[in-house]
Amino acid sequence: MAKRSEERLPPAYLWFRKRFPAVAEATESLGEAVRTAGPLNEREVALVKLGIAIGARMEGATHAHVRKALDAGIEPAALEQAAVLACPTVGFPHTMMALGWVRDVLKPRPR
Repeated sequence: MAKRSEERLPPAYLWFRKRFPAVAEATESLGEAVRTAGPLNEREVALVKLGIAIGARMEGATHAHVRKALDAGIEPAALEQAAVLACPTVGFPHTMMALGWVRDVLKPRPR
């Protein structure tokens, strides 16, 4: 998976990377190692990671994985479906929350 440009990285992560460069490098290396550890292609990896973030109820990670999936060329409808697929496993209310997180990135709302 291609690295995102600096301007797309969250400010908190940029600070962390500057403050703890060895830890950030180790984390990034682990991420690369697990992405390339098997036969999944970039699209499949992006969807699996999004599903994990949704299932773990991690809003920030869901936002990040939607951005990464878009960078991988995955269409918005597929990302919305990934959230809806959570329904039988995590329930309707959590699915609606996850769908909102996906849509936060797809259609940013005015703040």
